[in-house]
Amino acid sequence: MEERTLAETIKEVSRKHLEENGGLLIGQCITALGWVNGTVPNVQGIVELPMTDVAGAGIAVGAAMMGRRPIFVVRFQDFMMLNSSPFVNYAAKVKELHGKTAPVFIRALASEGMGPVHSGVLHSVFMHFPGFIICSPMTPGEYEEAWEVFMENDRPMFVSEHRSSFQNTEELEDKVHKKADITLYGISYPRFALEETAKMLAEDGIVCNIVHIMWLKPFEITDRLLEPLKRTNLGLVIDNSFEICGAARSIAYELSDASGYPVKALGLLDKTKCLCKPYRNEAPDSKLIFETVKKIIRDC
Repeated sequence: MEERTLAETIKEVSRKHLEENGGLLIGQCITALGWVNGTVPNVQGIVELPMTDVAGAGIAVGAAMMGRRPIFVVRFQDFMMLNSSPFVNYAAKVKELHGKTAPVFIRALASEGMGPVHSGVLHSVFMHFPGFIICSPMTPGEYEEAWEVFMENDRPMFVSEHRSSFQNTEELEDKVHKKADITLYGISYPRFALEETAKMLAEDGIVCNIVHIMWLKPFEITDRLLEPLKRTNLGLVIDNSFEICGAARSIAYELSDASGYPVKALGLLDKTKCLCKPYRNEAPDSKLIFETVKKIIRDC
C-alpha cells in the first residue's frame, strides 16, 4: 500500500464522510490559502463561514443535532476561545442534561511560530470541561482511529492537530527497554523529538523508554502506559500546551498516582507565545527535553 501523509489521510477521511455519509465540513477560509494545508477535498458538502466565530460554532452544533456529524475546522487553535461557547455550554452538556446528542468533529489546528494568536495549543483547556472526547493524533493511523471512535460515539470530539505533523507518513511506536532510567511520555508535536532525545541521552549513559499518548480524555491508565514506568520508577510527560494547569501535569499526576512513582511534566513556559525571540516560547525540543531529563535524574 502506498504511504500517505497525515494531510492526505485527513483529506481522504473528509472526502469519504462528505461523499458517502452525507456529512458536512464547516469553517472559515476553507477553500482559500491551500485548502487548510491540503487537508480538505474539493467536493460537495463544504460550508464556508464568514468571520463570525461564535455563530459558526453554533451552526456546527445545530447541524450535529440534525444528524449531519459535521467536521468543524478551526484553522488556528487560538480561535477556539472564540468558538468555544456553543461547544462547551451546549454540545458537551446536551446529552447528560437532555438526552440529546451533538456529535461535532472539531479540527483545531495548532502551529509553531505564527504569532501570538495563531500558535496556541489549547487542548488542555477543553480537557477541563466534561462531555468532550479529546485526542491529538500525529500519524495517519492515529487519525483514522480517532475518526472511527468519533463515528462510534455521540459526543463532540476535540481533535488537536498540528501543522508540523501533516507531512508525516510514519507511525510513532513506543520504545521500551528491559533496563531504563526514565520513561518519556510524549503528547502532540514534541513526540517527534523523542527519538533524537533518546539518542542524546544514550550518549550520556542514560537509557529512556518512549511512550506515545494520543488520547487525552478520557485518559485511561493501561498496562502499555504503566508497565514502562514501573521499570524505571521515574517519568516525564512532555506536551506543547502551557505547563501550568496543562495536559502534561494532569496526566503526570494520574500516572504518578496509579504507579506510586514520581512523574514530572514539561510544557510551555507561563509567558506569551509570539514571533520575536524573547517571546517565542517554543514547543519542547530534543535539547530542552534532554536538559530536563538530566536535571530530573540529577535531583532524584
